[in-house]
Amino acid sequence: MTDPPAPHPAGPIVVGTDGSAPARQAVTFALREAQLRGTGLRAVCAYEYTPTQHSGFERTVDSGPIPQQRDLVTQAVADSVEELQQQLGGPSVEVEIACERGRPAQVLLEASKDASLLVVGSRGSGAWGRLTLGSTSTEVVHHAGLPVVVVPAEHGTARS
Repeated sequence: MTDPPAPHPAGPIVVGTDGSAPARQAVTFALREAQLRGTGLRAVCAYEYTPTQHSGFERTVDSGPIPQQRDLVTQAVADSVEELQQQLGGPSVEVEIACERGRPAQVLLEASKDASLLVVGSRGSGAWGRLTLGSTSTEVVHHAGLPVVVVPAEHGTARS
């Protein structure tokens, strides 16, 4: 008889965030779940720049994305996650921040290849770029190779 395979440490929980209220709810859910599982959290923000679609972080007069955009977005995500972790209390969760340029669903799926769970909000498109979680959550659910949790927006926070 062979021995069962040795248990592998659980991968991190990956959460998509864009600064919107639904994304903050998803981060809070993911932090709680990481505490319960005793695993880390990877907060992922995807951003895109096109001449017709850009966030305040990406806007310059005529030159396209600002050179420090990734640093600004990374810091904003880190500050938000830290604030939510302090509000939540409980055991500290090791947090990794990943901000990548690209289509949100594609960035999230790539970032979750070694993850144990992927968490997204049901809607988004907040201050940190174009992470529209309505369409993104649908795409992620259909293409992820791991469990996905779509955190519904609380009443009054969903956009119409």
